[in-house]
Amino acid sequence: MTASRFALLGAPNCGKTVLFNGLTGSNAKVANYAGVTVDRREGRFVDDPNVVVIDLPGTYSLRATSPDEKVARDVVLGKLGQQPDAIVSVADATNLRMTLRMVLEVKTLGLPMVVSLNLSDVARHRGLKIDAAKLSELLGVPVLETAAIDSRSMRAVREAVARLPRKTEGAAHALTLGEAEKRLDALDSNALYAQVEDILRQVVRHELTLPAWHRQLDAIVMHPVWGMLILMLILMLVFQAVYAWAEPVMGMIEDSFAWLGDVITENMDEGPLASLIKDGILAGVGSVLVFLPQITILFAFILLLEDSGYLPRAALLLDNAMSRSGLSGRAFIPLLSSFACAVPAVMAARTIQDPRERLVTIAIAPMLTCSARLPIYALIIAAVIPDETVLGIFNLQGLTLFGLYLAGIVSAGFTAWVLKVLARKRGHVQQFPLLMELPTFRMPNFKHILISLWGKVKAFLMRAGTVIFALSVVLWALVSFPGAPEGATQPAIDYSIAGHLGHLIQPFFAPLGFTWQMCIAMIPGIAAREVVVSALGTVYAMTASSEEALETALIPVVHDNWGLPTAFAFLAWYIYAPMCLATLATIRRETNSARHTLMITGGLFAAAYLFALIVYQIASRILG
Repeated sequence: MTASRFALLGAPNCGKTVLFNGLTGSNAKVANYAGVTVDRREGRFVDDPNVVVIDLPGTYSLRATSPDEKVARDVVLGKLGQQPDAIVSVADATNLRMTLRMVLEVKTLGLPMVVSLNLSDVARHRGLKIDAAKLSELLGVPVLETAAIDSRSMRAVREAVARLPRKTEGAAHALTLGEAEKRLDALDSNALYAQVEDILRQVVRHELTLPAWHRQLDAIVMHPVWGMLILMLILMLVFQAVYAWAEPVMGMIEDSFAWLGDVITENMDEGPLASLIKDGILAGVGSVLVFLPQITILFAFILLLEDSGYLPRAALLLDNAMSRSGLSGRAFIPLLSSFACAVPAVMAARTIQDPRERLVTIAIAPMLTCSARLPIYALIIAAVIPDETVLGIFNLQGLTLFGLYLAGIVSAGFTAWVLKVLARKRGHVQQFPLLMELPTFRMPNFKHILISLWGKVKAFLMRAGTVIFALSVVLWALVSFPGAPEGATQPAIDYSIAGHLGHLIQPFFAPLGFTWQMCIAMIPGIAAREVVVSALGTVYAMTASSEEALETALIPVVHDNWGLPTAFAFLAWYIYAPMCLATLATIRRETNSARHTLMITGGLFAAAYLFALIVYQIASRILG
């Protein structure tokens, strides 16, 4: 039996994702729509495995203005595969005027539909009363007042979804693609808005009244001065937490891998297998996993700020400042995603209407510090920056990390400004006004946050268990073979394949102060930046002579073997260094241009070399 397909359609920030998780449980999967690069999420309906629930990109209308919105429209119309058999439309009860238009657009297509009037609990708490029965009568479809985080509401939605017609039952409702497009195109916007206003007059009993604390909080966080100060303090808090809160767990992970190394030493004879496990796998994977607590804290803060309703306000707050660089507040959330990973940031840029702004956002996103660079920063900062308190409040290492993040932000802004100046000379600058819904402040849904956080942490662990594991084994082989000849006076790694390769490319990086060991580690870092740390762990583990096996952690090794100028230059290199292969592939896919991909990669490589050179030369003269 062919599965029926129900599409979940709604505006951003309306609780659609929480509803999707409730309808599908944990059996969702992520893929791409055929022929496009927009992600889709699908899952089996928990009450009927013969029903597939499709989570469409958030949109306010089927009149598409961005690639994401176009995908939502094309799926509903049946342009991307089979047309859905029914629609679960998610409307925001706190902003019914904004979301009701799309419900009316979908209704014209004649598909079976149920409307989830989500955030109803928030609306009632704010004094807004909506006559759901009257709304259902006017729309001609079931309307449910729901709160996606409430189990009783979720049960009611599941029961309503279970009553929707299946494939064989709903065939009579389907329109041909041409008929559906004609109906949508025939809709008059003015008439549609008039219909929305007429419905609102009949179903809204009391207008939404925000509590005093909400209005006061908005006045503060949206203030051009105090709001910016609060945003900077929030970012500094995040970076302080990344160090202070993660340190105890990092120590436990380090101790665990040290204990495993001791077990291998005590219970296995010396030889290639013991070396592979201890110097390859444990030294490589362990060097990256130790930074998992810091990455988890960073992800948690981003999800918390997003779920509370603060991030759209930060985007609107920054719109004026970003416009000076040729961007708008629309670019804020894609660029913020870069602090987690550049791949979703590049993909999120498709929500930007202006093609030039979208391309600039993609170009500068890799300059912002992704979580894969965090292990590199954390390693070098811990090795060369004292763990001291500044002004009695701030940790010096946390301030250094904040400075690195700030350097990436400033560089991205300056690059965008330069590109705007160049584009203006050719008359290619087109500014779109930022129109954005500001959701009400709300208590974060911690269950939803934990589910999303686990998904991101799981992806990192999968990366450590596959890509980093495989590269650690390959790198171990490269640094182990061929072995040193008889009578060799240098460490065995000098005679290996990796040693020869490192010595070959080291002269190019010598002006930056980079050693041949660093050059070796940078090669697998092209595949994934976080592998640089595991590669350094493997290289230095194999550099130690047999009688003085590397028993210490990587941090003191870097402290003892690198000078401050070299360490600072390496940090500068990774602010700009060309991104991992996954990001390059995503840029190529999103821009559909090999030329643009090569230009972005070449520009980042040139910037990385130039600034690392400047930092090393200046630091060498100042520090000696």
